[in-house]
Amino acid sequence: MTRQTPDIYATSAADAKDAEGAHVYNAIGGDWDTIVDEASALHEERIVVNMGPQHPSTHGVLRLILELEGETVTEARAGIGYLHTGIEKNMEFRNWTQGVTFCTRMDYLAPLFNETAYCLAVEKLLGITDQIPERASTIRVLMMEFNRVASHLVALATGGMEMGATTIMTIGFRERERILAIFEMITGLRMNHAYIRPGGVAQDLPRGAIDKIRDAIPLIRRGLGELELLLNENPLVKGRMVNVGYLDLTACMALGITGPMLRATGLPHDLRKSNPYCGYENYEFDVPVRDTCDAYGRLRIRIDEMYESLKIAEQAAAKLQGAQSSKSPVMVEDKKIAWPAQLAIGSDGVGNSLDHIREIMGTSMESLIHHFKLVTEGFRVPPGQVHVAIESPKGELGVHLVSDGGTRPYRAHFRDPSFNNLQATAAICEGGQIGDVIVAVASIDPVMGGVDR
Repeated sequence: MTRQTPDIYATSAADAKDAEGAHVYNAIGGDWDTIVDEASALHEERIVVNMGPQHPSTHGVLRLILELEGETVTEARAGIGYLHTGIEKNMEFRNWTQGVTFCTRMDYLAPLFNETAYCLAVEKLLGITDQIPERASTIRVLMMEFNRVASHLVALATGGMEMGATTIMTIGFRERERILAIFEMITGLRMNHAYIRPGGVAQDLPRGAIDKIRDAIPLIRRGLGELELLLNENPLVKGRMVNVGYLDLTACMALGITGPMLRATGLPHDLRKSNPYCGYENYEFDVPVRDTCDAYGRLRIRIDEMYESLKIAEQAAAKLQGAQSSKSPVMVEDKKIAWPAQLAIGSDGVGNSLDHIREIMGTSMESLIHHFKLVTEGFRVPPGQVHVAIESPKGELGVHLVSDGGTRPYRAHFRDPSFNNLQATAAICEGGQIGDVIVAVASIDPVMGGVDR
C-alpha cells in the first residue's frame, strides 16, 4: 500500500518533494491497528472493520482489513498466515518421494497439480524427464484436467453461494462429486492423493476406469450447461459482477497475476500452450479469453475452461484406451528410482497382496534389500537446483527445488498462484462498495492452503 509521507517525517519542505516538485511516496508497513488512530485524526466518519478470518465467504481463513467511509471501501488489505502449515520446511525432513504427501495438501482443491509440478521438478533434477513413460504422462494429463474442472466448480459454487444463489452451489458440488468419485476409484482418495510420484504414477488405472470416465464426461458437460443457464445471462449475476473487481492488463503484469484473472484482460497466456509439459502439445484445445477485466469475465473464462478440460480428458482417455492392451508401464524403468507401481490390495483390504510381497521376496535377497532401502531411505538426487512451472486452475504454479546430493530436498519452495493473486486485493476492492468485496475476492478464487504453505 502506498501513501504520502507526512511532513513530520521530512527534514524540510524541500525534502518532501523530488526534483520535479512532485510528492514523494513511500511504501510503509507496520501494525495496521494504528490505522484506527490515523482515521480518527481525520475527523471523518470512517471505520475499520475486519472481514474474517473465518472460513465462510473468505475462501479459507483469510482476514480482510477494510477501512470504510459509509459503505465505500477506502482502504483494503489482506491478512494471511492463519492457516500456516510449514509444508515447505517439513519437506526438508522427508525423502523425495514422501515430499509428494506434503505438497499435495497446499492448494487442497488442486492437489494433483501440486503433485505434478513437484514431480516434474524432481525428474528434471534426476535428468529422467524424457524417460517418463508416455502412459504415465497421459494419466497425469487426464487427472489434472479433471482436477481443473473440480477446482473451477468449487469457485463457481462458492461464489454463487456468497451471492445468495444456493442453487449454483448445489449443482456445482453435485458435478464435482462425479469427478471425486473418479479420483477415488483411481487413487483410493477423494483429495490429497499422493498419486503422482517421481518417475510416473503410483499405479495404473483400475479395470473399467476408462468406461466410467467416458460415462461421466457427458453427465458433467450437461451439468455445466445447467450452470451456464443459471449464470451467464442472469441479470442479477451480471448486476453483481459486471465492472466489479476491475483489474486491467497493466496491473496484472505489475503484480504478477496469472490464470483466469490475467486471461480476463485479453491476454491468452497459458503454460500448456506457451511452455508445454506432460505432452500437452499433442492435445487439441483452446485458451479462452475475455477483455472485460472484471469478475464477470473471470466467471465466463472458468466456465469455458471447464469445457476445454473435458475435451482434453476425452482425448487422454482415448489414448489410454488404445494402449490398454499393451500393458504399458506407468513408472520409469530405473529400479534405483522407481517405487513399486503395480500395487494390489490383499484379501483383508489393507496393504499389498501376498502375491506382490512374495514376488519381491522371492526374486533375490539383493532385490529385497534394495527395495527396503528405496522405501525407507529413498533415492539420491544429484546436486543442483531447478525451477518448473505448470498451469494450475488459479494460474502459474512454480516449484523451485534445491538438492545437495542427498535423499531429501535441501530446499523446496513453491510459487503458489493464490499467494501472488491476492496482491490484487487492494486494487480490486478500494473505491468499491463493501458488498462488492465478497464478489471481487471470490473472482480471485484464492485457496489459503496454497497461500500459507
